[in-house]
Amino acid sequence: MLASMLNMFRVADLRKRILFTLLMIVLYRVGAFIPAPGIDVEQVQLLRDRANQGGVLAFLQLFSGGSLTTFAVFALGVTPYITASIIMQVLGVVVPKIEQWQQQGAVGQRKITQWTRYLTVSIAVIQATSFAFLFNDGGNSISGQSGANLLPNFHIGTVSMVVLTLAAGTALLMWMGELITQKGIGNGMSLLIMISVISGFPAQGSLIHAENGVWALLIVLAVLMALIAAITFVEQGQRRIPVQFAKRVVGRRMYGGQNTYIPLKVNQAGVIPIIFATSVLYLPVLIAAALPWEGFRSWINNNLAQPDNVFYFTITGVMVVGFAYFYTAITFDPAKQADTIRKQGGFVPGIRPGYQTERYLAKILARITLPGALFLAAVALIPSILINVFLDTSQGVGSSGGSGAAGFGFIGISILIAAGVALETMKQIDSQLTMRNYEGFLK
Repeated sequence: MLASMLNMFRVADLRKRILFTLLMIVLYRVGAFIPAPGIDVEQVQLLRDRANQGGVLAFLQLFSGGSLTTFAVFALGVTPYITASIIMQVLGVVVPKIEQWQQQGAVGQRKITQWTRYLTVSIAVIQATSFAFLFNDGGNSISGQSGANLLPNFHIGTVSMVVLTLAAGTALLMWMGELITQKGIGNGMSLLIMISVISGFPAQGSLIHAENGVWALLIVLAVLMALIAAITFVEQGQRRIPVQFAKRVVGRRMYGGQNTYIPLKVNQAGVIPIIFATSVLYLPVLIAAALPWEGFRSWINNNLAQPDNVFYFTITGVMVVGFAYFYTAITFDPAKQADTIRKQGGFVPGIRPGYQTERYLAKILARITLPGALFLAAVALIPSILINVFLDTSQGVGSSGGSGAAGFGFIGISILIAAGVALETMKQIDSQLTMRNYEGFLK
């Protein structure tokens, strides 16, 4: 491991990419602590304390890296981009024009990326406006508590400045993510999502230690280690479909005849179903906070924003499994794959080319998607269940009046995203090292 880490910095191009990525991450974290203009900085701590108690505020700031409760420049985080990406993915299934773009390779992908940018900025403006009104009373309409006023000078000038700042922050984050993808290492937006979800771990760990003791912190750390090990094991698992290519003679040379395989991962969808499910849950939470109906808001807060009840576990599990099948169907098309194999003169041993190969691939994919989807749901939910069983999340002894364990309720979702993105990034680094005859991380 140490030798592989040293090898990363021996390769000049890889070293530049890693340093550039780290620079972008540092800039992202700096922006998470720069408050938007017109915000009463002295009252920010109260809002942060409420978020540490769990509930709606903790849920809303999951993808903002904690900057939502400080109303920082990057308060919206990457949530608008995630929402825009989901919309474009769904439209790709129902809108023929977008489906054509998806089949046009790099040219079509550029069009999809451009429209995703437009949609991201539009969603950012809408969300920023909503948050400006919601946090006008210090987030009391969200948390149901009285307290500070985060926007003391609430008028059209202040609101416009806050909306423009937050929307510009989202656009800047999107640009930084694209720069990381082009000039850095790994997928830029995925890395920013990972940094967002893990940035609150140190503060939450300290709060758990203060309120529940050292043994509670050790239990949480043990759950973390077990999760990381399980995720790494499953992410590496794959079903290899053998493919043989017939020999053919062109002139005096013989081509083909080699054997290869199609790697079908157990978790073909990766962390996307978790992100999709969380984003879908995010919408009713935000809508409830904006509506004046106290009963509806209380029901949403108790059932969707708190990872400690049967309804939350059920709806989250169903959505994760559903999105796993949905995204797998989008990213891997058995008909297209079977047609590609046939055109290249290949075949799966024992299976006739064409329609029979398509049916065979679809059958195998359905079989391995189910355990992968159930694994995603288990990782997202079991840690929250264990924390609610073994730790006291009903009340705390800290100054915030809440439990650090309650704020850690989304640990499964966070670790799955972080571990999945970290593993994909390590694979990219590993491939760069292998190309240059260096020993990589993954063996």
